[in-house]
Amino acid sequence: MPRPIVKSSITQINSFIFASRWLQLPLYLGLIAAQAVYVFHFWVELVHLLEAAFGSQTALQALIGSIGYKTDAPITGLNEVVIMLVVLGLIDVVMISNLLIMVIVGGYETFVSRLNLEGHPDQPEWLDHVNASVLKVKLATAIIGISSIHLLKTFINAANYTEQVLMWQTIIHIAFLFSAIAIAYADRLMSHHQKADH
Repeated sequence: MPRPIVKSSITQINSFIFASRWLQLPLYLGLIAAQAVYVFHFWVELVHLLEAAFGSQTALQALIGSIGYKTDAPITGLNEVVIMLVVLGLIDVVMISNLLIMVIVGGYETFVSRLNLEGHPDQPEWLDHVNASVLKVKLATAIIGISSIHLLKTFINAANYTEQVLMWQTIIHIAFLFSAIAIAYADRLMSHHQKADH
């Protein structure tokens, strides 16, 4: 007689543990809020860029302050370096936003609940075969892209950085690159082993 009671208790514990995945929901909602902040930041920078293009000195000074650009000569209007640094900053925001979308949508689909998007015209192609391993590789490659943009911004504005900062940013970027290669290689090895087992 006690066996069904024990089995029922185990089933309830299993259900409780499985339901605990919903604790991640506030985390994903928080990332959506962070995404909204990035959208706002993007539009603020874009508006400043457009205003500076039409001669606004206030917008120009706001842009120069945000990109950390310094020069001995006074800046009276937009120049190529400022435009390039601002545009790279906007691209950086877009790439981080893409990373957030991958984490929010892919993570929710993988760890919390199915989104049931089969047949939806806007379903991302990568979501068809998303799992924890694929998500890791995609995140690693996205981080390399973001790091590349940061490194390019630093090299364009190299006069305002010390050699030590330039060296460490390059080393960190290379470390990200090797990490992504290692993750992709490990994923490939695991997928080959799984195919061999079948």
